[in-house]
Amino acid sequence: MIYLTEPLNTSHNKAKFNCGQKLLDTYIHQQAKQDVKRHLAACFVFADERNEVKGYFTLSSASIDQELIPENIKNKLPNSYTNIPVTLLGRLAVDKSIKGKGVGEKLLLDALKRCLDASSTIGSLAVVVDPIDENAKKFYLKYGFIYLPDTAKMFLAMKTIAEIFS
Repeated sequence: MIYLTEPLNTSHNKAKFNCGQKLLDTYIHQQAKQDVKRHLAACFVFADERNEVKGYFTLSSASIDQELIPENIKNKLPNSYTNIPVTLLGRLAVDKSIKGKGVGEKLLLDALKRCLDASSTIGSLAVVVDPIDENAKKFYLKYGFIYLPDTAKMFLAMKTIAEIFS
């Protein structure tokens, strides 16, 4: 798979990005560059021929309590791991001008492939998301994410992601 996105850099024009979610719009306009600089998140953007950002996602390392892991996976893990390494897909957004054209799915697949590739050198059992609203929850459910008990977070095992790309 060829990546659709590239790391956010100073040549990208973020000013016109508008996905309709204030939190996600404000993030790309004001905070993404600083998060990248501070190594808090990696931000990948999909830009048009004028280098205007039309979509983006962020990835970060994270961990979740072993008790939240689905039983069928948890049973295969050593008890010594109380926190399980995962990759956080923190944000994923598509500009309103291209909504409904499959870009969200392509961005998700791009993100999952990057996570899978990284998991061969940095341990990560799964990708975790924290959907912003009901539409986001439906989107992630469509791609096999499952709810983590007692949280709003959703989970997709790296093994499942590997099967997507095999």
